[in-house]
Amino acid sequence: MTPLQLLVALLGISLVAGPSLAEEAARPNIVFILADDLGYSDIGCYGGEVETPNLDSLAQNGLRFTQFYNTARCWPTRGALLSGYYAQQIHRDGLPGLGGGGQGVRQPWARLLPDLLKSAGYRSYHSGKWHIDGPVLQSGFLRSLDMRNQGNYFTAAGNSIDDVPVQAPADEKGYYATIATVDHAIDCLKDHATNHADAPFFQYVAFIAPHFPLHALPEDIAKYRDKYLSGWEAVRETRHARQKEMGLVNTPLSALEREVGPPYAFPDAMQKLGEGEVNRPLPWNELTEKQRRFQATKMAIHAAMVDRMDQEIGRLLAQLKAMNVFDNTLIFFASDNGASAEIMVRHGGHDPQASPGSAATYLCLGPGFSSAANTPFRRHKTWVHEGGISTPLIVHWPQGITAKNALRHTPAHVIDIVPTVLELAGVEPPTQGEGEPIPPKPGKSLAPAFQEDVTISRDSLWWLHEGNRAIRVDDWKLVAAKDDPWELYDLGTDRAEQHNLAAQMPEKVKELEQLWQQQTNDFVELAKQSLPAQPAGGAKAKAKQKKN
Repeated sequence: MTPLQLLVALLGISLVAGPSLAEEAARPNIVFILADDLGYSDIGCYGGEVETPNLDSLAQNGLRFTQFYNTARCWPTRGALLSGYYAQQIHRDGLPGLGGGGQGVRQPWARLLPDLLKSAGYRSYHSGKWHIDGPVLQSGFLRSLDMRNQGNYFTAAGNSIDDVPVQAPADEKGYYATIATVDHAIDCLKDHATNHADAPFFQYVAFIAPHFPLHALPEDIAKYRDKYLSGWEAVRETRHARQKEMGLVNTPLSALEREVGPPYAFPDAMQKLGEGEVNRPLPWNELTEKQRRFQATKMAIHAAMVDRMDQEIGRLLAQLKAMNVFDNTLIFFASDNGASAEIMVRHGGHDPQASPGSAATYLCLGPGFSSAANTPFRRHKTWVHEGGISTPLIVHWPQGITAKNALRHTPAHVIDIVPTVLELAGVEPPTQGEGEPIPPKPGKSLAPAFQEDVTISRDSLWWLHEGNRAIRVDDWKLVAAKDDPWELYDLGTDRAEQHNLAAQMPEKVKELEQLWQQQTNDFVELAKQSLPAQPAGGAKAKAKQKKN
């Protein structure tokens, strides 16, 4: 007699009900934690020096994926993460000759994960950034804190709760977005424990941190104030050495691209930010003392934001433990894109006399320390070189994963999360919509890799964002920045993308280019079937797309 059958017998429950009880008993709760603009090496268990004990503990007692990918930008990643489709398949990023991107509207068949989980009895809650089309509650979430104000971490003004705008008090004090995100998540979980304890839950926690503006609590900044005065080269080298010791990477450290700056030029921002700002990763020893202090301070604030995020994750984990559901909760942690090289001043502007990291300031990390955050890879957010698309992925589930402190090397992508969760929740993805077939999801379940370090077979992984394009087949990656020729890399030995093999292997370039183009053509054909849902994509829409 199995333990479950024994339990059923002792409780006097009819064995006719056994299968459904067994399914429900095995069904995990799901928590997905998403950071914003976090670099591959920014947390301790991926080589960073920032104090992240809670994330490190999840990794120590679970899995770290070494080759997990996002889409290079915030809104495409979020659409792909919760739908299981590439963003271009569902009008959430642009395609050649078509509109799309941040203002695109999903097709009715592109249902999101919380909607799909309803059939298995899940209750779903959202806390933090949204940045997907449509109201949150219409997508299947039952409760939501939608952090629409992404220009000031110190006020609730502009946000929405359950799709209703928040009225921030005139005398508002003590607010910080990262703390408020977890306050809301904990409130959802407490209510679930009190009123719906018999149902599984999906809690989606989408932090804004450490996205610009660099805003952090003074006590968190103080921990890192002088930590980065050694410069971005030193930080990159130290992080890379730790990554190699951990077995996370086997690639040499990429060379700093001194000529690569922010993806968008805002000359007026450079004037507003003053003499300390630099928009290229110049040699640290060539910077002035004022520039070194300014850059180190920005990185200190970035680190403080990551540190605080980890502290709040600790509170979230404590709530799960208090509910006695921690062991059967499948927890994921990832980032929506690589660290950002952007430099701009928006929203309330920047007061150079105010304390750095306070509400009156508007600072961005910039290409120097963004290169350090993305160690050991090239480029940044918006590019589809490894630095723009590589994210940590921590997976923790004591009841379902026996491995501890284990690495998983299979290439994977945010499109894989929905298939993974649906498999473990016992949900068959729908194949028929309202009178039309639903396109198959392109992702793969990662569940096989939860038990052992296996390579999950797939045809390819594909990227396109603002003209930056790439495709990966096995260890071969074809990649190009906008308007640049294709580059070819063997990621098995060169994930830092330092040895371009395109000239040596033109046939491989041609082969992969044809595959990239065929997939692009397929996405265009799919998008054309529902073009009325797309905005025209004029200059105003494009400007909106670049906001985050």
